[in-house]
Amino acid sequence: MSLSATCDSVSQKRSLSSLLAGRVVKRLKQEDGQRLQEATIQLLEQQQNLCSLLREVGNPDLCNIFRIQNGEQKRAESEGISSAVAVPLLVCELRRQALQLGVPVAVLSVKMMLERLMEITGTEEDKEEEDTRSGLLTSSQRVQLCLLLESSKELLSQGAFCPKLLWQEYRRDQRLPKLEVVYHLHSHNIVTLKLIIESDEGVRLWLVSRSKALCGWTPPHGEEETKQVQRKVLSTVVGVLLGTGFELSRESAAADRRISQLCCSVLDDMLFWLLDTVEKGVTLQCAGAGAELWIQMFDASLCGVSVSVDTLQRFFTHTLTQTLTYKPQLTVSDAITLQNEWTFAKSSRLLTSLFCKLAVIFSVEHLLCHLQQVLETHEVNWKHVLCFLSTLLVYNPRAQSSLRELLSRLLSSAFEVYDLENMITAFLLARQCALEGPAIFPSYSNWFKMSFGGGSGYHATSKKSLVFLLKFLSDLVPFEPPQYLKVHILQPPYVPVKHRSLLMEYVSLAKTRLADLKEPVEDMGLYEDVSGAGGASLQPQCQAVQDVEKAVSLFESTGRISATVMEASIFRRPYFLTRFLAALLTPRILPVKADARMSFIEALKKADKIPAAQYSSYVESCQKQRQQDGSELCLDTNDDPLEVLKIQLQEFTELVVEGNDGEISAQLSRISHTLSVIFPGRPDELIGQTVIRIHLNTPPSPELHVKVVNMILRNFCQCMVDASRANPPNKHSPWASRFVSVMLGNTQFLSSLICRLWDLFHNQGSSLSAAHVLGLAALVVHLHASMSHSPLVQLVPPILPTPVPVGEALSSALGCSTHADMLFCVRLCVAAVCYGICRGDSLPQQQQQDHILSSLYKKLLYLIPRLVPEARRTAITAGGPFSDHQEEKLPGLWSSVTDTNSTWMKTAWHLWRHPAFRQLEHTPPYQLFFSEWLDNELRVLRSEDALSDPERQEYQQWACLELYLSRLEEHGGCGGDMKNLCSHLLSAIMDQQLSDRSLEKLDYRVSYTGTCLPDILSRLQELVYEMEVTDLSGSRRSTEDVGDYLFTFVSERCSSTVTSASPSISTELSLQHTLNTWNRVLLALPAVLLIKVKSDGGRATLECNTLIEHVNQHQRKACSLPGLLSCHLTAHLLRGVIYASARCGRPREEVNKAWSQISLRCPLLLVSTVHWWERLSPVLLSLWHRLCDGEPLPEQLQLLTDCHNWACSLEKGLSSAALPAAAALLLAASLHRAWQGRGCDSQGFSAALNMLRPERGTQYRQVLVFLLFMCVNDHLSSLLYPQERSHQNATGFCTDLLLVLVDSADWLLIFKSNKQGVYQSITMVTSDEFTRLMPWAFYSLLLQQSAELLQRAVCCPGFLQTAVLCYISLLQLSLEGHTLTPATEPSDNQVTEPCQILSYAKQFLLRAISQTTPTALSSSQVRQLESQCADLDPEVAAALSVHLEPHSLSPEMDFL
Repeated sequence: MSLSATCDSVSQKRSLSSLLAGRVVKRLKQEDGQRLQEATIQLLEQQQNLCSLLREVGNPDLCNIFRIQNGEQKRAESEGISSAVAVPLLVCELRRQALQLGVPVAVLSVKMMLERLMEITGTEEDKEEEDTRSGLLTSSQRVQLCLLLESSKELLSQGAFCPKLLWQEYRRDQRLPKLEVVYHLHSHNIVTLKLIIESDEGVRLWLVSRSKALCGWTPPHGEEETKQVQRKVLSTVVGVLLGTGFELSRESAAADRRISQLCCSVLDDMLFWLLDTVEKGVTLQCAGAGAELWIQMFDASLCGVSVSVDTLQRFFTHTLTQTLTYKPQLTVSDAITLQNEWTFAKSSRLLTSLFCKLAVIFSVEHLLCHLQQVLETHEVNWKHVLCFLSTLLVYNPRAQSSLRELLSRLLSSAFEVYDLENMITAFLLARQCALEGPAIFPSYSNWFKMSFGGGSGYHATSKKSLVFLLKFLSDLVPFEPPQYLKVHILQPPYVPVKHRSLLMEYVSLAKTRLADLKEPVEDMGLYEDVSGAGGASLQPQCQAVQDVEKAVSLFESTGRISATVMEASIFRRPYFLTRFLAALLTPRILPVKADARMSFIEALKKADKIPAAQYSSYVESCQKQRQQDGSELCLDTNDDPLEVLKIQLQEFTELVVEGNDGEISAQLSRISHTLSVIFPGRPDELIGQTVIRIHLNTPPSPELHVKVVNMILRNFCQCMVDASRANPPNKHSPWASRFVSVMLGNTQFLSSLICRLWDLFHNQGSSLSAAHVLGLAALVVHLHASMSHSPLVQLVPPILPTPVPVGEALSSALGCSTHADMLFCVRLCVAAVCYGICRGDSLPQQQQQDHILSSLYKKLLYLIPRLVPEARRTAITAGGPFSDHQEEKLPGLWSSVTDTNSTWMKTAWHLWRHPAFRQLEHTPPYQLFFSEWLDNELRVLRSEDALSDPERQEYQQWACLELYLSRLEEHGGCGGDMKNLCSHLLSAIMDQQLSDRSLEKLDYRVSYTGTCLPDILSRLQELVYEMEVTDLSGSRRSTEDVGDYLFTFVSERCSSTVTSASPSISTELSLQHTLNTWNRVLLALPAVLLIKVKSDGGRATLECNTLIEHVNQHQRKACSLPGLLSCHLTAHLLRGVIYASARCGRPREEVNKAWSQISLRCPLLLVSTVHWWERLSPVLLSLWHRLCDGEPLPEQLQLLTDCHNWACSLEKGLSSAALPAAAALLLAASLHRAWQGRGCDSQGFSAALNMLRPERGTQYRQVLVFLLFMCVNDHLSSLLYPQERSHQNATGFCTDLLLVLVDSADWLLIFKSNKQGVYQSITMVTSDEFTRLMPWAFYSLLLQQSAELLQRAVCCPGFLQTAVLCYISLLQLSLEGHTLTPATEPSDNQVTEPCQILSYAKQFLLRAISQTTPTALSSSQVRQLESQCADLDPEVAAALSVHLEPHSLSPEMDFL
C-alpha cells in the first residue's frame, strides 16, 4: 500500500481507528507495531486536526480497535498498543503546534481539553436540560468524561497539562460548574475540591446552590446508577468540607484558617437551609426529600471514611450547637406555653433524624454536658433544645438516670446562688422529659413532689430559698398551662407552718389564673390525677368521670360513701351537682343485678345528695338507652387515625425485623401518640390511680376501639413470630417490653386490651392459631414482667377477691372445666412458660421469675399430668430438682415451641422434663398446693371432661395418694397425714358449694351441676373408710377417732366463720350456709362414724358427747325450720346410734343410755326426733331388727312411740289415755307434733288443754310451759316467715295456753334467758337469733290479748319485772338493728311494726307499773330496774320510782 493512498484516505475524513482497523488483517508482531507507529507519525505530520485527534483518543470504541482478535489477553494487548500509540501522538502534535504558535504546551492542551469538556457536558443552549438534572450527567456523558479525564491524567504525567489553568478557564465568564464535573475532577485527582475551594473566591455561592439543587432533585425511576452517583457526589463534598473545615493542624497559617472558615460556612449554610425546611413543615415535598438526603450525608460511618474520629466529633459538636442556637426567637415564656407541642411524636422527623445522626458517636453524659454548656453560654432555640432532649430520651432509654443527675445539678446550682436561669432550665427540661410518658420518664408531678414535696427539698434550707421558689412559681403563673398549676396546688411544695401564708398567696394566685382559663378550682377533680404528660389538662367532664370511678371503687371496698364526696356535696356543691353527678348519672343499660355503681347511686339518694328531678331523669334515660345502640366515637383529627396507626404498625414490624433499637423506640413514641388520639379519655399517664376496673359483662367497647385493639394484637403476634424465626427470646431486642410500656401508658387502651384478651382467652381460645397463641403468650409474659410499673386490675364481677396484676387477671380467664378449655389453656401456658424460661435464660433467678407467671405455671402442673399420663411417672417430687441423664440429649426448648411439625403434647412433655421447669416447682410461689389442685378439679364438668370416668378415678387416686399425701406440708402436700388429706378434701367440697362461682356465672357453657363433686366425695369416702378400718389418722397412737375428727373439723370451720362476739346478719347467713353444706357432706359419710365406741373396763360403750356438743353448738343455728333438724339429718344421726350400738356387747342397753343422754342434754335432737317420728320409726325399727335380731326394742325408742300415741289420743279428746312416764319436753313435743299433724285443729287442742290443767301437778304445768314455748316459737316464725306458718293459728294457740297458764309464774320463765330453771333446755332448741327476739314475741303476743287476760297477767307474780326486762331488751334490739320487719300486713288487732311495738309496749308497761302494788317488787329489784331503764328510757325509770319505790315520811331524810 502506497503513502499517497494513505493520504487520500485521511483526506476523506476516515477515523484513526477505522484506518488502523483496516490495516490489521493479520496477526501483529512487536516489530510491526513499532513500524506502524513511525508510519503514523509521518502521516500526521502532513495533515493534522487536534480536536479530531483528541476526540479519537477519547472515543470509547478505541478499545475495540482489534475486535477481530479473541481472548482477554489479545484484548489487553490491543488496548496497550492503542494507548501507546494515541497518547504519544497527541503529545507530539501538541508540542509541534505550541512551538508554531509560540505558546506553552499546557495552555494549548487546556484549551483543547476545555473545548472537549464543553462538548461533552453541553453548552448554554442545553441549560434547560441541565437544570432538569441538577448538575448530573447522563450515562453516556459520564463515560466520555471519564475517558477524557483519563487522557488528561496521561497528559499531566507527560508535563503537557496544567490543572489550575483548566479550572481558571472553566470558571471564566462566571460559568457555574456542574457538581458532578467537579466530583470527577476531584476523584481523578486532576483538580481536587480542596484546590477549588482555595482558588475559587465564589465557591461558597455556587457550591451551596448546586448542593441544594442536587439534594432536591430526584432521579428518574430506574436510574439506579444516577442515584448512586448523586450520593457519591454529595458525600464527597461533605467529606472534603468536613476534613478541610474541622481538621486541626499544629501550624495553621492565616490562609488555612480562612479556608477552614469557608468550609464551615458552606456546611452551616446547608444546615440552615435544612432547618428552614424543617421550620416550614415541608416533609413530603421535594424540598423535604432533599433535606432528608442531606441528613443522610451526616452518617458517621460514611463521613468517618475520609476524616478522623476527632474531626468528626468536632463537626458534629459544631453542628449540634448551631442547631440548638439557630434563630433563637422564642422566649422562655413561649417555651412554657408551647412545650406540649414539641414532644418527640409531634416533632418533625427531619429534625429528630438530624439529632440522631449528630448524637450517635457521643455518650449520653457528653451530650447532656454539652447541652448544659450551650444553655449557659448561648441564646437558644427552645424548640430545638427540647426536641433534642426528647429524641435523646426516646432513642436511649439509659438517658433517664443521667437526666436526673443533670436536673439535680441545675436545681442545686439554682438554689445556691438563686439563679433564675438554672431554675427555669431545670423546670423546662423536667417537663419535657415527663411529656414523653411514664415509659420514658417519671411524671412531672412525681418529679415536683420528689424535689420540693418534703423537708429535705432544695428549698427547705432557709426562708430565702422558700421565697425564691414561690416567687419563681408565681412569675410562671401567667404562662403556665393549667395542668402544671393543678400539680402545684394539689401537691404543693413543703412549707413550714410559720411560712404557710407565703404558700397561700401562691395558691390564691394560681386559682385565679385557673379561673381566667375557665378551669376554676370548682372544676378540679375530687381525686384529681395531676400530670404533665397529658398535654392540655383533662376536660372537667373527663376529670369527673375519673372521680366517679374512684368514688365507686371506694364505696365498693368500704361500703360507705367516702368523706371526700360528702364534703364536696357541701363545700363544692357547684362541682358536685354539675360535674360529679352528671358523670355519675350518665345513662346506660342497667344490669339486672345491682352493681357497685347502682348501689352507690342508691346510697347517695338515700342520703339526699341527688335531687329528685335529676334522679328521675336518669332513670328514664337509662330505660331509653336500653332501646338504643351505643353512640359512635368522634375524633377531632384531620387524618383517619386508624389508617395512621396501620401504617405505623407496618413500619414497626419492618423495624423489628431489622433490629434497629433506636428507630423502634422512635416509632413506638409515634404509636403512643396515635393511641392517645384514639383513646382520649385519659391522660398519657395517671398519677395515683393504681387500680383499674374491668367490667366483664358490660356492652362491648366502641367499634373503633375494638378495631384498634385487634390491630395491635395482630401486629404484636406478627412481630413475635418474625423475631422468633431468627433468634430465641433471650436474644431478642427489647422491642416487646417497650411495646408493652406503651400499652401501659394509656389506661383506657389498657382497659380495652384486657377486656379483649379476657374475651379471647375465656370464649374464643379454641379458634386461635399457633401464631396467635405464641404471640399472646409472649404478651402476657411481658405484661407480667412490667407489673412493677403497671396498675392493678379489679375484675367486675369480683372473680378475684382483691385487685391483682394484669397477668394474674388474664390468667383467671383461662378455664379448665371442659376438654376444649383444657387444650387451649395448656397450649397457651406451655408457650408462655417456655417463652419466659428462654427469655430469662441469662438473667439472675429473681429476674427469671419476673418472666414466668406463677398462675400459668401452676395450671401446667395441674393439666400436664392430667392430660399426659406419662408425666405421672416422672412427677415433680418434694425432694429436690429432677435429674436425668437424658436431659443432655433433649432438643432446644424454644425450637420445640416454634416447630410447626410439633404437637402441643410433645412440647408439653419436653417442657415437663426440662430442668428449669422442674427447678421452679421447688420455689414457694410456683408450688401447686393440694387445695389449689382440688379447686381446679372441682371445676371440671364430668360430661365434657377429657378423661373418662375410670381414667378420672385413676388420675384422682394418683394425685391424692401418690402425689400429695407424701409431699411435705410446706410444699403444698399433706406430710403423710391421712387426716390432713381428708381435711383438704372436706374444705374443698365445702368451699366449692360456698363460693360465689362468679367465673362460671359469666360463662353460659358452665352448669352448676355435673362437676366432679361426686368424684371427690367418692375419694373422701374411700379415705374415711380406710381410716376407720385401719385405724390410721396420721399416727397409730392417735386417740381421736374418725367421728371426733369430723366434728372437730366442722367446729373449726364454724368458728372461723364467726369471728366476733356479736355476729352480723351476713356472718349468721354465712354460718348457716356452711352448716347446710356440711350436712350434705355428712349425709354422704357412713353414719356409724359419727358415734364413738370406746372401751370401758373391757366393755364397749357408746359416747355421744361429741355428737351432742356438735348439735347444741352448731346444728341449732342452721335449722331450715326453726327448732327442728331436717328429717334426713335426724335419721342419719339416729342410724349412727343404732349402728354403733350393734358393735357393743349390749346394744339395747347402750341405746337406752345414749338416748337418755340425748333427752337430757340435746333437746333439739329430741324435739326433731319426735317431730319426724312417724317417718323415722319404720326405718329405725327395721334397722334395729336387722342388726339385733331377737333383741327387744329399746325402752327409750318404745317410749317415743308411746308418747306419740298418747299425744294423738289426747288431741282426739280421749281423756282415758294415761300420761307416759317421760320427760315434760318429750310430752310437749309430742303434743305439739300431734296438733300440727291434725292441721292445727283448735277444738282438739283446747280439749287437750282441759285435760292438762296445771293444777293437776307440776309435770302437767311443765308440759304446758314447754308447749307454750313451742307455740311462741311458731308465733315468731309466722311473723318472720309468713309463707311457711299460719300466723292466726299460732297466735290463737298461744292465747289458749296463756289462758291456762297466766296465773302461774312459770310461763314467764321462757322469756327470761338467765332464770329459766327446769326450762333451761329450751335455749338449746332454737337459734340465738330466736332467743334474742323473745322480747318482741312477748309484747307482740300480749298486745293482742284481751283486757281481762292482760289484767290477770299483770297480777301474776314476777310479771312486772319480766315486762320491764323485755322492754329494755326490745329497746336494745331496736337500737342495734336486730329487729326484723315482718313481711305480712297486720290484722286489725295485730301490732307487728317495730315502731308500733315499742310505742304500744311502753304504754302497756306504764299502765302495768301504775296497776302494780308497791309490794310486788323489793326495793333492790326496783332500784335495779331503774338503773337499767335510766339511760334507755328515763320515763319508765321515773314511773318505777314514783309508783313502786317507797318514799320516806320525813322530808329531812330525802337526802339519803
